[in-house]
Amino acid sequence: MGRRKFERLVSDALDEVPPELTRQMDNVVVMVEDRNRDDPSILGLYDGIALTERGHEYAGAMPDTIWIYRDAILDICETEDDVREEVLITVVHEIAHHFGIDDARLHDLGWS
Repeated sequence: MGRRKFERLVSDALDEVPPELTRQMDNVVVMVEDRNRDDPSILGLYDGIALTERGHEYAGAMPDTIWIYRDAILDICETEDDVREEVLITVVHEIAHHFGIDDARLHDLGWS
């Protein structure tokens, strides 16, 4: 799958996040890269300070970043529908980290 089509799937996944959550997202950008250079098999990464951990020292900080790794997702998917589903899961998972939800809680909620 080409990069442009994959980026569209990421955009579509973001559109599926309820507006009441996206309105609360603050100072965060979503980026697509082919792979994480430190761990090429991870599907996504939240790099920042979760909303629940921000204090007065956060003012003026560079945006947090949600990374979605195209090639890593494509590696584990067989069909375009699989890619669409995995992109949605990964986007939701990383947004949850922005809200301070850890991996254990995500697993409990079925988003691991």
